[in-house]
Amino acid sequence: MADLRVTLAVTGASGSQYALRLLECLVRANVDVSFLISQAAQLVVATETELQLPPKPQALEAFLTERYAVRAGQIRVYGKQDWMAPVASGSGAPASMVVCPCSTGTLSAIATGASNNLIERAADVALKERRKLILVPRESPYSTVHLENMLKLSQMGVVILPASPGFYHKPQSVNDMVDFVVARILNQLGIDQDLLPAWGE
Repeated sequence: MADLRVTLAVTGASGSQYALRLLECLVRANVDVSFLISQAAQLVVATETELQLPPKPQALEAFLTERYAVRAGQIRVYGKQDWMAPVASGSGAPASMVVCPCSTGTLSAIATGASNNLIERAADVALKERRKLILVPRESPYSTVHLENMLKLSQMGVVILPASPGFYHKPQSVNDMVDFVVARILNQLGIDQDLLPAWGE
């Protein structure tokens, strides 16, 4: 397994269930997670789930630590302007970053190197350091602008992994469809998972 540290950024696209399940699976695999969440994502979580996430990083860190019953410090939450966070520098950032879900606005900002907030800066660090960067867009339909941005990023080595669950595993619930996408992300990170068997098994 690769570096047991992952940056997980959550932005304002629909699909917060993917992010929450991915976070759960990462910490269960004993991965240390640097957790970044946009204000828009906070609103989406409140809309799509029963959770009301605390808005302040320190309170959110305590909430997530308790919710997932993990050791202190396993989940670190950083604010959008926390430029001293390890993820803001190539010398301190984890080897892998996932933006899940990835809004098309964030996709555009990453493609142009905007770095206007910590999520964008962390992705920029991943790009410049040639580290693993996985973007999980959830939009439909895609415009030409979206597709051009995805192509540009893919040509830079970014993994574009749309939140498009398959059905060959005969899902019985929404959770099964969420797990399909989360399993694909974990596979990309090189983290063992039992959510979805490999094809042919």
